[in-house]
Amino acid sequence: MKAPISPIRRERGSGVFNTLREMAISCQLKPGERLSEIELAARLGVSRTPVREALNRLVTEGFLQPCSRGFMRRPLDVQETLDLYEARVAVERECLRLALLRGTPEQLDEAQTFLNHSRAVSVDTPMAELVALDEAFHRRLAAMSGNAELQRMLDSLNDRIRFLRWIDMEHVGRDSTQQEHQSILEALRRRDASAAEQHLSDHIVLRRDQIAEAIRLTLARLEAA
Repeated sequence: MKAPISPIRRERGSGVFNTLREMAISCQLKPGERLSEIELAARLGVSRTPVREALNRLVTEGFLQPCSRGFMRRPLDVQETLDLYEARVAVERECLRLALLRGTPEQLDEAQTFLNHSRAVSVDTPMAELVALDEAFHRRLAAMSGNAELQRMLDSLNDRIRFLRWIDMEHVGRDSTQQEHQSILEALRRRDASAAEQHLSDHIVLRRDQIAEAIRLTLARLEAA
């Protein structure tokens, strides 16, 4: 029998969601595991309603997926991760190419202001907000392209890799990420296409490789358990 979880004393809805999300990140909810609303409600000491709401939110954030009898923790798949990041590189490179042609000084200034704000955010900021800040910077680059379809493609990819970015943030940290963002933006401001593309590609590929390795280690640990 699985160990009970300490009753949630915070506001019920957000408390249940945060607890289940942490369980997913830490692999207490194992990849591929089918989840029972009844069992989770009992473990958390709450009714089924906030559990169901939390599980649906976790589907939206990419941690879970619907299955024939409820929900399942999304499997960790190294090849799927590599494929998604390869697609992300392709989309963001094209966004960057167009941004070099179409990005306005006002957009560049706004992106710099946003990046300054992002770098000043406390390290104690909840992980969901840190991930959202990272996505928001890349969405600003995509917006400079002036191409709504490319922006929609990037949004779709972000939805599918969002839960992987939690692994990124936890294993890599923010300092290197923020400096890489700054280098991309500076190259954009100089209209240096070669440097901008190189910085962007290095940034995404490094994240991809680090996340893929973290997934391999996690899967090996789960198999050995």
